[in-house]
Amino acid sequence: MTFKPTTYQPYDFANRRHIGPSPKEMEKMLEVIGTDSLDSLIDETVPSDIRQQDALDWGDALSERDTLFHLRRVAKKNKVLTSLIGQGYYGTMTPPVILRNILENPAWYTAYTPYQPEISQGRLEALLNYQTMVADLTGLDIANASLLDEATAAAEAMTMAQRASKSKATKFFIDENCHPQNIAVMKTRAEPIGIEIVVGNPDTDLKADDVFGAVFQYPGTYGDVRDFTAIIENLHEFKALAVMIADPLALAVLKAPGEMGADIAVGSTQRFGVPMGFGGPHAAYMATRDAYKRSMPGRIIGVSIDSRGNKAYRLALQTREQHIRREKATSNVCTAQALLAVMASMYAVFHGPDGIKAIAQIIHQHAVRLAVGLEKLGFKVSPDVFFDTITVEVGSMQGVILNAGVANGINLRKIGNDRIGISVDEQTRPETIEAIWTSFGGNDMKDDPTIALDYRLPSDVARTSEYLTHPIFHMNRAESEMTRYIRKLADRDLALDRAMIPLGSCTMKLNATMEMIPITWPEFGDIHPFAPRDQVDGYYEMIDDLSDKLCQITGYDAISMQPNSGAQGEYAGLITIRNYHNAQGNSHRNVCLIPTSAHGTNPATAQMVGYKVVVVKSAENGDIDVADFREKAEKHAENLAACMITYPSTHGVFEETVREVCDITHQHGGQVYIDGANMNAMVGLVQPGKIGGDVSHLNLHKTFCIPHGGGGPGMGPIGVREHLKAYLPGHPELNEAVGPVSAAPFGSPSILPISWAYCLAMGGEGLTQATKVAILNANYIAKRLEGAFEVLYTSKSGRVAHECILDTRPLKDSAGVTVDDVAKRLIDCGFHAPTMSWPVAGTLMVEPTESETKAELDRFCDAMLAIRAEAQDIEDGKIDGENNPLKNAPHTVEDLVGEWDRPYSREQACYPPGAFRVDKYWAPVNRVDNSYGDRNLVCSCPPLEDYADAAE
Repeated sequence: MTFKPTTYQPYDFANRRHIGPSPKEMEKMLEVIGTDSLDSLIDETVPSDIRQQDALDWGDALSERDTLFHLRRVAKKNKVLTSLIGQGYYGTMTPPVILRNILENPAWYTAYTPYQPEISQGRLEALLNYQTMVADLTGLDIANASLLDEATAAAEAMTMAQRASKSKATKFFIDENCHPQNIAVMKTRAEPIGIEIVVGNPDTDLKADDVFGAVFQYPGTYGDVRDFTAIIENLHEFKALAVMIADPLALAVLKAPGEMGADIAVGSTQRFGVPMGFGGPHAAYMATRDAYKRSMPGRIIGVSIDSRGNKAYRLALQTREQHIRREKATSNVCTAQALLAVMASMYAVFHGPDGIKAIAQIIHQHAVRLAVGLEKLGFKVSPDVFFDTITVEVGSMQGVILNAGVANGINLRKIGNDRIGISVDEQTRPETIEAIWTSFGGNDMKDDPTIALDYRLPSDVARTSEYLTHPIFHMNRAESEMTRYIRKLADRDLALDRAMIPLGSCTMKLNATMEMIPITWPEFGDIHPFAPRDQVDGYYEMIDDLSDKLCQITGYDAISMQPNSGAQGEYAGLITIRNYHNAQGNSHRNVCLIPTSAHGTNPATAQMVGYKVVVVKSAENGDIDVADFREKAEKHAENLAACMITYPSTHGVFEETVREVCDITHQHGGQVYIDGANMNAMVGLVQPGKIGGDVSHLNLHKTFCIPHGGGGPGMGPIGVREHLKAYLPGHPELNEAVGPVSAAPFGSPSILPISWAYCLAMGGEGLTQATKVAILNANYIAKRLEGAFEVLYTSKSGRVAHECILDTRPLKDSAGVTVDDVAKRLIDCGFHAPTMSWPVAGTLMVEPTESETKAELDRFCDAMLAIRAEAQDIEDGKIDGENNPLKNAPHTVEDLVGEWDRPYSREQACYPPGAFRVDKYWAPVNRVDNSYGDRNLVCSCPPLEDYADAAE
């Protein structure tokens, strides 16, 4: 028998990993749509005058095997030393049960932000545990569900203090003992909004009557531990607020900020089991007093009830305030670090209060032993009171000792020209301390009996209050129990590993397993963000190559990887524009034109850089009203700084006037910011930098496959044209003059291997095909639902881009069925609802992505058509207008097995079209009462007896 040659590759990544429909399925879909080829569809959808001319090309796509081989080779160029540099980043031990069952588990990392509470009860409980942990450790009343990093959390606390303080002062005091990156980011945030920063010694330079707030690092960057009670009392006398940046692990043995009178506490939970990762991602925290809860930015998990009166978790208060309140929002940070917060909360559940305290005590013991040994060698060690960090005066020996440390496998912190900082951590072993002594010239000190162990934490700063008292932190920590608890929570949720999540503007696409593997390699995970440059060649090679590819994709000239979320990317983009205008002597330019069709966080971002938002109307077809845009650009020409547009628009259409809008902005001296939220419709087809954009951010957690993780992590790098390159965010650790926007120089670089692997494995041709199929899938849904739901906006040819807006408002008039009813009924069908009521109230914005197969698209369409049929039954009087499957959705197992007095069958309730019979997803709670939750705000773990009472 002879074999015919084959061109089929067993691991043909581009065709069988990311792109859902097979070629034959595509043919059938194109028939439904009514066009003869995929290229014809793209020609009908994307305006010809903006199509890019050159194909994306960086060589052949790599197989999975070759991609991982390449990433492994590059990763090995990073040198994994023991980094005791500290400065907010520490070695930690991720319990394997958390590593395998959360960080490496798609049930956790593919989930979306829990805006739909009924299908998010598992991650909501984990995040409620996180809030409880933070509130306990800080001694404050309420915590949020995480922020981006410690430095940006400190900046958020500064602006929160300005909002909440009753002081009329415009100055904010920063303790000089804060970590340098925290000071730098606060300065970046303060300048555009008119906050004057004073950095100095709290004992000599802080004038409480002259500031609206002050911030203190605890412990300080050089190790100092002190009680700030008297200083805070003085601030309160003059109505100023006190912020403390506190290490949560230190708080296991140190007096809590709330016990000192602090109003706000922020910090990083990185050392609660989250690897350093060259700077991120890590979950920052914020806690505050109850009086200030409505001024706090970010997400807050609250406890409410469902329609049966059972306890149910939900996002409370500021659920999506950036989209609703626009420039009046408390912040543009609608992003959290949910996956990392879940890991940190599980670290606390795993260890419990006794374990956390033991870890902290052991760390302190190591630090004391180290200090005593160095003192015996004749070095002056400070401070007298410390937790885990000491500073050693070494004079002219600094370089020699630092080099000796590296030779012994240890990175120490260079401070000035004559001091060395050392921060011990959970990974520190006796051998580590002995290696440090050796680096300082002390040999054979291992068994020296004169190195006696004592403590450097006097009683006035020692913690006496309890923490982590809730039973969840006292569960049986047998691995069987931990594994089951994590699995139980995951099973309550609906993530991408179960079903399509068709969220408009959020691009919930496949996060391929191969792409996820490298993030847990120590060569990426165990690197300190301030490690010496010659130890991170692998990171720089990856960042440079990924930046080059993103420049080719976008048509921009340079990329900054520093922004660690999409909202942060928006901010970095506008700060870059602002820096540019100031350098040109145009600091008066402060007007930003924002169409109503732009992404929802844009107005809040513009406010954060001190810009005045001028809203531009939309035309009847959803496009930017060019006449209104031109009129407002001319009116504000003298002060026009920028416009912020989203392309394709948030209405899901490639507008044909985008070049004209960009030209108008440039004619009047402004810069064009093109929001990258919808970049998944452009890769390989349109380059924002070539159609008039000056800067764009990219959501790597959307278009480039970094998973959403239940609401973070993300990366929002920005691309800029050449004239803006000099004004991109810098970082003090890299000796760059421009201020940073994030704590680490490259944001959250340990997740960049995901996007890099995606680009390598797909190749330019594969990425372009993915874009085309994303557009195909959206048009297929629009066509299949034609007649049942109106697609609100289409192009002149009747096409949509990568998403479409389905108008459900007529159902409210005809059947009393709201968009909420449709969303909750989709849960019964086994789907996460599309984006609700944004950008148009009462509608659903659907984005299927290229990852979904025809079968899954059909399942969704079948579900939507069945929902329309149920609404028709209400219209026709066949079922009751108030007691029907739509109004009572979602239906739970309790509904299935309990008493049944409804005028429709249990089968119709629980097994509508689209729902799987065998593998059906069951919501763990009925419809959650949002208004009850806001009226009765509870944001920490309720006592277990509350659950028993609710069940009764």
